[in-house]
Amino acid sequence: MNKPVAYGGQAVIEGVMFGGRYVQVTAIRRKDGRIETYETISRPSPFLRTLRRIPFVRGMVALIEAGISGAKHLHFASERYELDEAPDRSDGEKGGSASQLEMILGVAVAGVLSLLFGKALFTALPAFLASVLFDRFVSNLIVQNLIEGGIKTLLLLGYLFLISQAPAIKRLFQYHGAEHKVINAYEAGVELTVDNVQQRSTLHYRCGSSFIVLTILIGVVVYSFFSYENVWDRIVTRLLLLPVVVGLSYEMLRFTNAVRDIPILSYLGYPGLWLQKLTTREPRDDQVEVAIAAFERMRSLDRLYAEKSAVSSKVSFGTTRLDLQ
Repeated sequence: MNKPVAYGGQAVIEGVMFGGRYVQVTAIRRKDGRIETYETISRPSPFLRTLRRIPFVRGMVALIEAGISGAKHLHFASERYELDEAPDRSDGEKGGSASQLEMILGVAVAGVLSLLFGKALFTALPAFLASVLFDRFVSNLIVQNLIEGGIKTLLLLGYLFLISQAPAIKRLFQYHGAEHKVINAYEAGVELTVDNVQQRSTLHYRCGSSFIVLTILIGVVVYSFFSYENVWDRIVTRLLLLPVVVGLSYEMLRFTNAVRDIPILSYLGYPGLWLQKLTTREPRDDQVEVAIAAFERMRSLDRLYAEKSAVSSKVSFGTTRLDLQ
């Protein structure tokens, strides 16, 4: 039996995005009950393909690529959601005068910048708070870094708790759970029916939530090797070491996924799984149906795109609708 491909995905507004080797597909539930999909092709340059194979470098590459592709799919989902919430607008009406290429480039750049800014802020703010509030009482470098890691954890948990109170975020977390259930069902080798998928867990070792936890834990270790003179020196050091922490965390995420079936080593991934209890919810059947539609469409297009001679005549990328009622 062939080893399942390590597919990944993310939840979007009223839907799920899955990424394959060649394509990324988002499926969303429109207000009228139909499922609409949006597909993009991944065309990495030879240079990027090389970077993807280099350990400790591929983590930062994956983070940036996720920001680019994720931004376009999030934009599609949010745009369709706005159309559904504004009945006086038709699907053919577009706001603004920019070309579609300009729009896509703008969204992609904004996605990367917001992702990197958010990561930088989440790195700098705990370092600042730890220095201002605790350094005068604690001189041990390791303890200082543990306190900084604790502040990061509290900020993360507090942020997730606050946003999870919004109904829209609760639905987003349900789609996150549906995404994980589909991946778990696929990796278990079962047929992707709603009943089979609903029997699977909403937790998965490769989740981005696990990656966030690993950046906190690994950051504590990495930062312990570097001293600082003042709060600004501390913040600059953290920001400069961010690519190192991201690279190590990505490799650790791959490792925890690889050993998840080994009894003792499986516990290495538990902190990330615990966090996913906040970022996922049990989905409804109709939400699982959307996730299955996205996954099956992605796999179908991935197979066709792999057959290079069939791409031009058989694959049409863009926006489609599936009436699954």
